[in-house]
Amino acid sequence: MKTAFVFPGQGAQFVGMGRELAANYKEADEIFKRANESLGFDIEKLCFEGPEEELRKTEITQPSILTVSIAALKVLENQGIFPDIVAGLSLGEYSALVSAGVISFEDALPLVQKRGRFMQEAVPEGRGAMAAIIGLDKSKINKICKKGVVEVSNFNCPNQIVIAGEVKAVKSAMTAAKELGARSTVELNVSAPFHTSLLEPAGEKLFFELNKIPFNAPKIPFISNVTGDYVSDPEEIKTYLKKQVSSPVLWEDTVRRMIRDGVKLFIEVGLGKTLSSFIKKIDKKSTVVHIEDPETFEKVKHVYREVTTCSNYQGELH
Repeated sequence: MKTAFVFPGQGAQFVGMGRELAANYKEADEIFKRANESLGFDIEKLCFEGPEEELRKTEITQPSILTVSIAALKVLENQGIFPDIVAGLSLGEYSALVSAGVISFEDALPLVQKRGRFMQEAVPEGRGAMAAIIGLDKSKINKICKKGVVEVSNFNCPNQIVIAGEVKAVKSAMTAAKELGARSTVELNVSAPFHTSLLEPAGEKLFFELNKIPFNAPKIPFISNVTGDYVSDPEEIKTYLKKQVSSPVLWEDTVRRMIRDGVKLFIEVGLGKTLSSFIKKIDKKSTVVHIEDPETFEKVKHVYREVTTCSNYQGELH
């Protein structure tokens, strides 16, 4: 029975994130200190105290979420909890790559800070939008993306697909989705139309930065958002990270691949339960837990012991 670590992306941030981990586990506190040193500013204080408007800036949000994710990862590792497979949603791929030994934490931090800056520069704030479409199949989603610059950006789980593009086109597509029978449409609180062709200039700039950093072959199998499949060649990983900025996130395919390969336990590492929710919608039989503070860590330890010591474990915890 296999365990997967999955790492959240942008949107999970909140003021106070990581504070309890750092206060209770020295290995987590050390990660925040290393992040401050690597970035050259007090990201620890921003995570713990805000202000919220600063934390929402994409170039601050991305290294902040990475830091909290790796702090949680170190708490797990210190207790002997390790994954068989890793993956992350969008920004979360960088946390997964750190956990798999592909890139160092110190290299990943300034890289994702630049990634956030490049993504925002590609489409100035206020010109792009994203929206989740609930309860509409892929064929109908394709129909609503015919007018203007609007594209599918995330295949998250059954009956939830995210679209993104220019503001007017996204709002028009939301209206069309409701007319075609969507249960609901929700505009997302983001500052750019991530994972669309509008972000291709950001991918080009990012690729230049990726080539400055040493990349290793994964020590733990890693699945890419771009293909929903394993990738192990360091040069291919760089290429996919470039493409990922402007390509749809194939999260449902990623999860189904892990399940086919024997993953029974998913641990969401870092912030919130968004990925946990997606995974339960993809496969109700999977056991899903998350760690973001001492209370959730205790549950992770309990479930991990149950799953890894009982070959016939049939838990439905999430």
